[in-house]
Amino acid sequence: MSDGAPRLGWYVHHHGRGHLTRLLAIAPYLDAAVDCLSSLPAPPGLPSGWTWTVLERDDDGDPVDPTVDGLLHWAPIGHVGHRSRLSVIAAAATARRWDGMVVDTSVEVTLLARLLGLRTVVVTQPGNRVDRPHLLGFAAADTVLAPWARGILSPPHLEALGDKVVHTGGISRFSSRSPRSGRSDEVVLLAGAGGSAVGPAAIRDAEKATGRPWRVLGGSAWADDPWEALTSAAVVVSYAGQNAVADLAAAHAPAIVVPQDRPFDEQRETGRALRRAGLAQVSDEWPDAAGWPELVDRASTAQPEWERWEVAGAPERAASAIVDTVRGDR
Repeated sequence: MSDGAPRLGWYVHHHGRGHLTRLLAIAPYLDAAVDCLSSLPAPPGLPSGWTWTVLERDDDGDPVDPTVDGLLHWAPIGHVGHRSRLSVIAAAATARRWDGMVVDTSVEVTLLARLLGLRTVVVTQPGNRVDRPHLLGFAAADTVLAPWARGILSPPHLEALGDKVVHTGGISRFSSRSPRSGRSDEVVLLAGAGGSAVGPAAIRDAEKATGRPWRVLGGSAWADDPWEALTSAAVVVSYAGQNAVADLAAAHAPAIVVPQDRPFDEQRETGRALRRAGLAQVSDEWPDAAGWPELVDRASTAQPEWERWEVAGAPERAASAIVDTVRGDR
């Protein structure tokens, strides 16, 4: 970290592992001191000079009027955990003299940061995010990071934001690695940690139908570094989360993508974009056993142009946009 580097806060949403993974992918390139705040426990490997504060949860109990009649996403009346979270963030911003804040992802934290007079960077996601709370949060932000390639994925909520949006390309922790040559006969299921409707029996049926060995990475079989599997598998079956797609692109993986149900149709929109671009075989639902052999064979012979997802240099572009924003250079 250079002399005179800015200090900023970074809010990390606790659902799944994607928000945290994105932070850790950008961290090596970010010339700033960062105070991270999240309901998640502190991860290993934070850069020197960074801090991590664990926030109270506010998604338990019986919430009272959490949306303020549709104005916000989550501000439950009388919830001590919710009040504590925002109070801790405000106190840290004052005590540590933040120059700005990154929010990934919360409309309410975005509004708090701007009300505190902080230059604010928001990380957006795909999907139909034209509801009142999202539009309010985007209006309050100085910069909106879109972690995918411009033109391939164009959600409607970005259309009116103009130069406020920075398309970084897909942000992968593997962006600096090179895929190896040669692939096995194995199918790898990259299941993630955000939840899925696909159960073990459906996976066993798919394996039996294809006549190929399957390996599951994610959920209870979480792998901290799946790079070897991504670069050696004949086919990678993945859900359509942003980090998963970026990792597929970094690995140049022949892929079958099965979007899962997520708020605002995030993964559904990503799946449609991948299908239009010809970057993966996309199945809107988990195929039945009879459909898997042809799908796997088709994916294994495809040569997707994953360079179009612009993974190379994406963490650096995100880091530059963050520093430029908090310095007032955007």
